Parts: sequence; C-alpha cells; structure tokens
Amino acid sequence: MYERKRIYILVKTYPTISREYSELVCTAGILEDGGWIRLYPVPFRKLELEQKYPKFSWIEVEVERNTADFRPESYRPNLASLVVEKKSKTPNWNERNKIIFKKQKVYTNFAELIEPAKRSNVSLAIFKPTKILNFIAEKVERDWDPKKLASLKLLSQQLDLFKTAKEIENEFKLVRKVPYKFSYIFQDDSGNTTTRMIEDWEIGMLYFNCLKRNNGDEQAAISDIKNTYFNKLLKRDLYFFMGTMLQYHKIMDNPFIIIGVYYPPANLPPEQLSFSF
Repeated sequence: MYERKRIYILVKTYPTISREYSELVCTAGILEDGGWIRLYPVPFRKLELEQKYPKFSWIEVEVERNTADFRPESYRPNLASLVVEKKSKTPNWNERNKIIFKKQKVYTNFAELIEPAKRSNVSLAIFKPTKILNFIAEKVERDWDPKKLASLKLLSQQLDLFKTAKEIENEFKLVRKVPYKFSYIFQDDSGNTTTRMIEDWEIGMLYFNCLKRNNGDEQAAISDIKNTYFNKLLKRDLYFFMGTMLQYHKIMDNPFIIIGVYYPPANLPPEQLSFSF
C-alpha cells in the first residue's frame, strides 16, 4: 500500500543500466522524522522536467516498501505522484545540517558502522573519516554490458507502437559510462584504513565536465577531479553518506560504499562561503 512521504534528497547515484528498467538512479534522503529512506528504481532522466529533483531539495512522493529488497530503508516510488518543492538558490548549510543531523548518528568507527548492517540490515548511514590518506582513480570497462544493451533494445521494440523511431531513440538514449572508478582511502578513529568507492552523480558529471575543459585529456581531467576531492574538499567539514549494495550486503565484511559526499564549510558562516562543482 502506498503512503505519501516528504523526503529531503541527499543522494543521487550515477545512472546505471538495467535489463528490466533501462537507466536507473538510486536516490536516498532523510524523512521529516529524521530517518533514512532509499527510493528505487528511479529512471531519473525520463522524469518530467519539473520532477527532476536536485540534491538538498524536499520532495513529496507516494511510496511502498520494496519487498524485493530486505534492507529496511528501501521503498518503491510511484513516480506519477512525485512533486518537487522549490529549492533555495543560496546554500544554507546551517539549515542542511539541522535536517541531516536531526536524529542521525555520525559514525567514526568501521566496526560500529558495520554492526547494525549485519544485525538489522541497516544500509544507509553517515560516516566522518578521521583522516583522508588519498584519492585514487582506477580504469574500468569503458562500455556498458552488451547483454544489458541487448535487453534494452528488445524493450524498446515493445514500446507503444504509436511512438516514432526518434521518440524511442530519445527514451533509451544511454548515459555515458564513466571509464574510471574513483575512491577515497581513509582511516577511522581507531586507525583502521579502508578504500571505499564513490558512486554519486556529482563525481560522474564532474569527470565529463573536466574532460570537456581539458579537450578530451583524461589524465588532466582526473588531475582536476583529485584537486577537488583531495585538496578543496579536505579543507571543509567532510562527511560521507554511506550505502550498501544489495547483492553484497550479506556477503561482504564491509558492504558499504560512498554514495554521497557532504562538505559544509569549516569554521565559516554559511553566508560567507558557497561551493559547487
């Protein structure tokens, strides 16, 4: 049964492709009562323009528990009911902090983060690293899985017969695949070190923006990204929004990856400092 919820958006992962749903984005946010919620599946680029929610905006949407996902925060949205509230053009970090940290524990220790994930399938959390050691980029496959692409082609052939070839092409036009995996290497408060992948929309779009600015030079683009994530952001009050991957939640010792980076100013009033990629 669907129920209407008001959600403050904190996370949009970079789009992936699915054999069943085409392009998908995993969205996570904070409810009015301070609890986490995950919305999936969301074919974000197919939403109506007025429904394309930015980070740090409130939305209202009808949701129901996603029974195919054992993680308690996971809900399936009724996208036809999605309404985006107007977002302020000026970042108000104090307001964001009040919403985000209203009831959420900020973890600083890996063992304490992982324990509720194993005990109660908790899959979303806020983590504050004690020390950032490095930011790395590793090459991955440059193209999407051909089997998934074939499934999308078949799906496109099953669409409304009244759609034109151009409309079908536009609906299933693929997002570009980022040919690198970006990760932070960092320590917790006990000195333990881990490497966690970053899988959010911002870093994917930053890669292509940097690539364009550097006339297609990938190494120069990666250097610019590292300058942002390892130099600029480390001067701010850095937090990670952590999430687990469904297929690895129960089998990996540490199933969390970084699904969003939160970087309010350090020691400066929010009205004196704004920042964007």
